[in-house]
Amino acid sequence: MRPIRPTDTTRRVRRARRAPAGALAATAVAAVLALTATACGPKEDNAAVVPTASADGSSDGKVTLPDDWKNRLKEHGIDPDKWRDGEWKNWDKETWLREAKDFVNPIIEGLWDPDRMREADEPPKTPVEDDIAGDGGVTDPTPAPVRAAGVATPYHDNAPESGKLLFDGPQGSMVCSATVVRDPANPGRSNMVWTAGHCVHAGKKGGWYRNIAFVPAYNNDGLSLSELETAPKEKIAPYGVWWGQWAQTSEQWIAEGAAVGGQGAPYDFAVLHVTPEKGSGGKSLEETVGAALPVEFDAPAAAQITGLSATGYPAAPPFDGQQLLRCDGKPGRLSVRTDQPTMHRIGCTMTGGSSGGGWVAAGRDGKPALVSNTSIGPVAGGWLAGPRLGEEAEGVYLSVSKKYAGR
Repeated sequence: MRPIRPTDTTRRVRRARRAPAGALAATAVAAVLALTATACGPKEDNAAVVPTASADGSSDGKVTLPDDWKNRLKEHGIDPDKWRDGEWKNWDKETWLREAKDFVNPIIEGLWDPDRMREADEPPKTPVEDDIAGDGGVTDPTPAPVRAAGVATPYHDNAPESGKLLFDGPQGSMVCSATVVRDPANPGRSNMVWTAGHCVHAGKKGGWYRNIAFVPAYNNDGLSLSELETAPKEKIAPYGVWWGQWAQTSEQWIAEGAAVGGQGAPYDFAVLHVTPEKGSGGKSLEETVGAALPVEFDAPAAAQITGLSATGYPAAPPFDGQQLLRCDGKPGRLSVRTDQPTMHRIGCTMTGGSSGGGWVAAGRDGKPALVSNTSIGPVAGGWLAGPRLGEEAEGVYLSVSKKYAGR
């Protein structure tokens, strides 16, 4: 299939090494649902920041921001030095930018320190009904809740592609989940990460989130919250912190996406191209973690998928966002709107923070492949829904890959 042009159905986020942070997506037609997506929390801090960059993966990790980028940022009233010194905390409408060309995400070395990573949380939500009543599309009966189980530690040995996504929004520091995926333009050397659209962009009422960073195998040994309070950064981020260099989500999410109601949920996916906060010895993200999943854009319908596994770092009660969990099950169908694609839905007790986490099933070749990501679910938990990846998702994916072809 042909990649979808950014000016048509996708918006691209340009390389500035940081991205806006989170919001949730929800599903509903007659009933309002709040997404079990981003666990976010108003955890303001005054962390010292030092400008840095490492776009090419060089071992010294000290690549300066190109002058043309500095000039382009200044065209939009953004001084990179002031941004690193805290200007990113200004969420006035004039600075909370929506257009792809205005995406700003310069690396701020040390911003995501252990305390900040650990304390990113989900803001409180008003409980809502846990199902959609009276929708006119194809929706199977609500699945029975499946208790989320812990992934065996070390996480890297059992789910090496999985990790936590960190970002900042007007409410404070927030979290999602994400998955390392293959890059067709750079076989074996991917720096691409798959997550939910609402983990990078607030949708129709907001703009790009900021300070977006991916931490593969976050808390690899599954330490408790109390143990993490004294754990060194190497325990929390054993494979480093990787900043969003470019982000892209669907045009539908940008135009329709909302924290409740399910608007835009069938198109709630995003792809990031990342770069290490510090040098990685020239290794890509895929080489660093030793794995990357293929993405299946023509996966069978839900009824034909015999089983899948969804992973994530749920942070809303009763979870604390520190452990990687999974739910296994056979998906059913959920229709948010009759004029939009039907979503996959599984029973699962994971909550906010698991959004963006990968759904893995056997692809058409019988091997594990990413077939969806967590998008929405009821605040109280019990089930999750994710988009069926089709032409729009493939367009986003191939566009990001093409952007960095040969780099």
